[in-house]
Amino acid sequence: MKVFRGIPAADARHPCALAIGNFDGVHCGHRQLLARVRAAATQRGIDAAVMTFQPHPREYFARLCGDLSKVPPTIANLRDKLLGFAEAGMERVIVEHFSAHFAALPHQQFIEHVLVQGLQVKWLIVGEDFCYGANRAGNVEHLRQAGRRHGFEVEVLPDVDVNGLRISSSAIREALLDSDFGRAAELLGRPYAISGRVIHGKKLGRDLGFPTLNLRMEQQMPALTGIFVTRVHGLAAAPLPSVSCIGTRPTVDDSGRRLLETHVLNYQGDCYGRLVKVEFLQKLRDNRKFGSLAELTAAIAGDVEQARGYFRR
Repeated sequence: MKVFRGIPAADARHPCALAIGNFDGVHCGHRQLLARVRAAATQRGIDAAVMTFQPHPREYFARLCGDLSKVPPTIANLRDKLLGFAEAGMERVIVEHFSAHFAALPHQQFIEHVLVQGLQVKWLIVGEDFCYGANRAGNVEHLRQAGRRHGFEVEVLPDVDVNGLRISSSAIREALLDSDFGRAAELLGRPYAISGRVIHGKKLGRDLGFPTLNLRMEQQMPALTGIFVTRVHGLAAAPLPSVSCIGTRPTVDDSGRRLLETHVLNYQGDCYGRLVKVEFLQKLRDNRKFGSLAELTAAIAGDVEQARGYFRR
């Protein structure tokens, strides 16, 4: 799978079947849409492609207005989103930087400059409520009219549901906010997890007697915060039991920087640079600021004991 930051250069452009969207979480509904792209591309002998955005357009406009309360929590980092695209058989991914220039692009120019000239789209699939271009002026009917003029087909995928529940990124965010990992897994089509490479931290966990794997959080607003029972994939043949903290560390760091820190139970080893996946199983508590390192250490010990009890059960 080839990944492009923005529209490919002229010599890297090929006819494609394309899906457009944010694809946060690459959930069951997204995967049905991507399966249609894969089938259409195979039938026509062209590339299967997807176009997504970074940051999320809603995040861009929320920051532009200075209202961070409107920033949607992010389900998946870019690494996990790309993994989902690869698993769905995509051959080309265009990660478009959502900027002031892109936001102001008239919908006619989006079709002509991006879809027709830049990506050489021959077949396109979007959701029923898809809008595009400056002020979201372009809609599905505009796409169909443009397709007839420029020679590409347009397919619209209706909403997908599981057991009567509409599958959407918003529904998954709500499930994660409620720590309902069973429902999140049902909507995602897999257990909820975050992957990344283990980085060096300040070694505070080691000093407190609970060494941790540290993963940098791409997401400014992750869908989860708190302390969780987890398990780690990628360190051994089977996933290892663990307890994880995701979010800020108010007791020891007032910078507001977000991390995913995971203490793997009964494990010792050099993990720096390893690519791991942390799967979330149950929430234990919210993050909080403690009055001393002794209080923090006691709280971590309690979290670890609760995690051990979870795995014993």
